Amino acid sequence: MNYEQSRSLYDRALSVLPGGVNSSVRAIQPYPFFAEKGDGGHIIDADGNKYIDFAMGYGPLLLGHDLPEQVQSAVQKRASEGPMYGAPTEVEVELAEFVVRHVPSVEMIRFVNSGTEATVSAVRLARGYTGRDKIVVMESGYHGAQESTLVEGEGSETQPSSPGIPDSFAEHTITVPFNDEEAIHDVFEAHGDDIAAVMTEPILGNYGIVHPVEGYHETLREVTEDHGSLLIFDEVITGFRVGGLGCAQSKFGVTPDITTFGKIIGGGFPVGAIGGRAEIIEEFTPAGEVFQSGTFSGHPVTMAAGLETLRYAAKNDVYDHVNTLGEQLRSGLTDIVADQAPEYTVAGTDSMFKILFTRDGPDEMTDHCESGCRQRAECSRYEYCPKDGSDVADGQTERWERLFWEAMKEQGIFLTPNQYESQFVCEAHTEEDIEQTLEAYKEAL
Repeated sequence: MNYEQSRSLYDRALSVLPGGVNSSVRAIQPYPFFAEKGDGGHIIDADGNKYIDFAMGYGPLLLGHDLPEQVQSAVQKRASEGPMYGAPTEVEVELAEFVVRHVPSVEMIRFVNSGTEATVSAVRLARGYTGRDKIVVMESGYHGAQESTLVEGEGSETQPSSPGIPDSFAEHTITVPFNDEEAIHDVFEAHGDDIAAVMTEPILGNYGIVHPVEGYHETLREVTEDHGSLLIFDEVITGFRVGGLGCAQSKFGVTPDITTFGKIIGGGFPVGAIGGRAEIIEEFTPAGEVFQSGTFSGHPVTMAAGLETLRYAAKNDVYDHVNTLGEQLRSGLTDIVADQAPEYTVAGTDSMFKILFTRDGPDEMTDHCESGCRQRAECSRYEYCPKDGSDVADGQTERWERLFWEAMKEQGIFLTPNQYESQFVCEAHTEEDIEQTLEAYKEAL
């Protein structure tokens, strides 16, 4: 493939953008390709190269790049009526009503402008509601570019993971390994009266794809209730992708106190949201005293895109289609890995997927998960499958990024560019796309 135009654009970008990009994950070595346009389940770069797209904007594009007529019309109508108003609109009420009807934990919702803003606001809300300061998060979990969760370390011995964050922020953040029930009990035994909330993704989706072991979320629910703390599910990635319209919390049967959203809820436009029990969400100003506000919150174009995307998904069997293709893809990958790289782990559920370049595996495969790791104790891979983010980080991350990703790109497959971010199937993908992708995996592995 020729990348002359992308290289030229990157050269220009380096002069005016730090690292040549506006989000660090796009800084692919030696340089990223520059997108020109989308085409259904494909993306076309500035040099005219066409790829099957499984990045899907890092998750928001449930329907793919070509919006259905009803979604496109709603977006164009709203944009033609004026970009924004500084006043509420009916469409934000309609989207709120839709979410409240379908998501178990949500009785009331506040829209914001990004997943990061949603998790920042959720942490502030939990602290304001409980009158406590400490937040428990998962080691290697990701909740956006916010000071309270950009920490590293173990337990209460944490420090900021980025320059520019005062140490005092990390003093109030406690980390535990995902899937470690003993660790969560120990933390609450030591700090329970000071913990405002536990915040976790239902499935780790930004550090590989790691499922909860059986009973883990139930333990979080029980422990937080026993100590008067809140349970926050960060469903920015899984929301309206895993578990359909009920989100991952409905799939796992555990109802948090607060849920954060982003990505699909805005139909591909900038968005975030914080939903939960009415008595908690009403602590936000102006109903309560926890300050939260934003000029672009509830933006009418975003609200229209999100509402019509979810309506379309509800009426057109979108989840059946993407989940079927996702299972077909993961099942095919499982067979390929068993034959060519048995130490690797196929992960994912519904329309999410990933091969994790883990280093060890069982001598033989018996009763293994056939379409993505489910953390089943009876599976022959159970002791080898990643249980938390550190297990993923111990894999062959350099091989994934420097050799495998490039090999897939050269075959016309666009994956998220490292071992950590999830990959996604969209409504516009076809069985032919899946078959072509599986052939590319065989070659690249």
